Amino acid sequence: MPRIHAVIPAAGSSTRMGNGAPKQFTRIGGRTLLERTLQPLCDEARIARILVVLAPGAELPAPLDCGARIEIEPIGGGCRAESVRNGLRRLAQSESKHDFVLVHDAARPCLGSDELARLIDLAGGDDVGGLLAQPVGDTIKRSGDGRVAQTVDRSGLWRAATPQMFRLGILAAALEACEDLTAVTDESAAIERLGLRPLLVAGEATNFKVTTPADWALAEAILRMQKRW
Repeated sequence: MPRIHAVIPAAGSSTRMGNGAPKQFTRIGGRTLLERTLQPLCDEARIARILVVLAPGAELPAPLDCGARIEIEPIGGGCRAESVRNGLRRLAQSESKHDFVLVHDAARPCLGSDELARLIDLAGGDDVGGLLAQPVGDTIKRSGDGRVAQTVDRSGLWRAATPQMFRLGILAAALEACEDLTAVTDESAAIERLGLRPLLVAGEATNFKVTTPADWALAEAILRMQKRW
């Protein structure tokens, strides 16, 4: 049976946070953001191996208390997709191309165990794979010169999230084929370039990405609601 692995790209510098420190190493409720993000993956028994990709020379502020399945590799690249590609190269040295890989943003600490299980159940049975996402509920505007240029039809639009789950061999080939990895903002985009159509798996709005200083209070509130504080 194919195994399931996870790759966590955590090599970013967090320039939008404005505090000069990588947000993944910033503490929230006594634990780093990275530890919070890893916890649901560690709690999912079907994940055999969790590879955390750090920037070259980066060091963890404290050991990760998430079990023996965690591996730390300082092989991050200049952009997110490059870090993921490097992580896949490392996995491919010892794992089957038919295995599945979950790629999850290091700055999404509020992933729910139910939505993670749902992704594994559904994407694991799909010929292509899939990703967590949420249907867009807001009215969407396209801007031009700081003003509204167009109201965009939101029907059929989804907000992509992570984890995203694909076969190791297919995802690795998709990323290796990309000439400009900076243009690949998620794994689904790389898969789509192969002419494939990933499955959309409904996720929760609480699984958001911490990006700005204002997001910390929201993440804290959600973690408390999830009784993970």
